[in-house]
Amino acid sequence: MPKLKIGALPDDKPVKVTAELPAQVHRDLVAYAEALGHEGGQRIDPAKLIAPMLARFMATDRAFARLRRTAHSPRAGAGEG
Repeated sequence: MPKLKIGALPDDKPVKVTAELPAQVHRDLVAYAEALGHEGGQRIDPAKLIAPMLARFMATDRAFARLRRTAHSPRAGAGEG
């Protein structure tokens, strides 16, 4: 079986967010949880995958990384003139 991008789920204090998912996204999320559970030998709650998937998506988005670096740079917001 190929290595899945989401590994062990961290035990972190959650923030509750309510969202509606399209039916196909939910079916894919359930299928992903089943595959991950099969790989690790345990049952995975599909809802617990949403946060690590979003984190992985944002961590690998190069444009978002550049935007964050620009926003956090010491010169950001400093007027040059």
